Amino acid sequence: MTTIEFASETPRITTRPAVATRVLNAVADAFRAWKNRRAFYRLGEMSDAELADIGLTRADLQVAVSVPFGRDPTVKLRAIAEERADMIEDLARKVA
Repeated sequence: MTTIEFASETPRITTRPAVATRVLNAVADAFRAWKNRRAFYRLGEMSDAELADIGLTRADLQVAVSVPFGRDPTVKLRAIAEERADMIEDLARKVA
């Protein structure tokens, strides 16, 4: 077997594990999104004061629930909470 023949067979050998890894990662991501979506719905049971303690509002929950089903709504909530915290810090710096 020459080097050229070996090189032409190598991609076929290495793509199978890569495909399996991508499939496994996709399944794991879907499971994580499903699990986090269940936890997300429990946030709706919290009072407004409890949501405010973690930096969220009811409107934030409405925005996050609009993400497609296979996506994780907690990622959107985290982005909203971080953006709000940054805005509050900026305002506090301007006042001080």
